[in-house]
Amino acid sequence: MAKANVKDLLEAGVHFGHMTRKWNPNMAPYIFMEKNGIHIVDLHKTAVKLDEACNALEKLTSAGKKVLFVATKKQAKEVVAKHASELNMPYITERWPGGMLTNFVTIRKAVKKMNSIDKMKKDGTFETLSKKERLQVDRQRANLEKNLGSIADMVRLPSAVFVVDILREHIAVTEAKKLGIPVFGIVDTNSDPRKVDFVIPGNDDASKSIDMILSVVAESIKEGQSQRKADKEKSKEEGEKVSADTDADFDAE
Repeated sequence: MAKANVKDLLEAGVHFGHMTRKWNPNMAPYIFMEKNGIHIVDLHKTAVKLDEACNALEKLTSAGKKVLFVATKKQAKEVVAKHASELNMPYITERWPGGMLTNFVTIRKAVKKMNSIDKMKKDGTFETLSKKERLQVDRQRANLEKNLGSIADMVRLPSAVFVVDILREHIAVTEAKKLGIPVFGIVDTNSDPRKVDFVIPGNDDASKSIDMILSVVAESIKEGQSQRKADKEKSKEEGEKVSADTDADFDAE
């Protein structure tokens, strides 16, 4: 499992919290000190909690489970999209579609609509439409792509949700909790850590900090995926061996 390094976290500025007047008292256990009116996160505790989160994520992905990444703030969008894409995991970086989890059936209908438009373009049906209709369909497709493109292949609810800034993404957190889906989150000093199952205390505003944490998370998920692949290959080889032994037994008879 990938391990969090305190020195790397420090260099990435993960320790910088919010102004003291904006703090959430429930974050007290994760705060090291106050400096120039800003709370400083205890990076030793961040490292421990990050390792706990990574261990859980590795187990999930080694079982073939999907993790939905959520980050709609400007400084987190590209970072999350990059890591989630490399991991082949679904992600939301535009506006959170209300009911994304609690009304998943409706979301799937929107995705099917997007796929049906793609099919129209492939089979030539699109070309039979008037210029005005084609323009309307293109606009609809672009809007669907913007909001749902990254989850087009998500055919079932995710097994976990990873959130950057649980205060901003409170609707996503609430929906996941309502359905019993575990929530992993980068939690800054202005948020309530009790809202998530796996707390990663740290700076959720700076791209460098977010990237640092997600890099460690991504490594753990990759290890889980590699384990999953290895287990599948082993099962296949064992299956082929059993089949070969069975054939040999028949031949002997």
